[in-house]
Amino acid sequence: MSAQIVDLAQFRSQRGCPPPARNEARAVPADAPTAPFQFWTGASGSRYVHSIYNLFDCPPVDAANYILVKRHRDGRRTVLSIGRAVNASATLNLADIRQRSAELGANEIHVHLLADSKSASQLIEADLRQSLVIA
Repeated sequence: MSAQIVDLAQFRSQRGCPPPARNEARAVPADAPTAPFQFWTGASGSRYVHSIYNLFDCPPVDAANYILVKRHRDGRRTVLSIGRAVNASATLNLADIRQRSAELGANEIHVHLLADSKSASQLIEADLRQSLVIA
């Protein structure tokens, strides 16, 4: 897995993307290329950047928060589940995430990797759960 530093303001301006409304993922045309990330806003007003993966391309994750999402043909995204990786093994976390995704019908996994501790990860999960409507 490789990393890339992205200037988010520049990326948004190049794509002509206004910031998404609170608690909503902006609809994207189905034929548009998918952005590599999505911001989700918690009840506190904090915004959390998530890398977007399809069900089969998600890498193993050690410590991470995740949102399981159904992306519809018209580009709308529906939140199906919010959670965090809790196993010591990254491959077990990935297996759990994929199984839950398959059970719920998710086709995107949004992964937040920037929590710096277990307690921060728990706070992020709670913040997003308070804010986002789960289908």
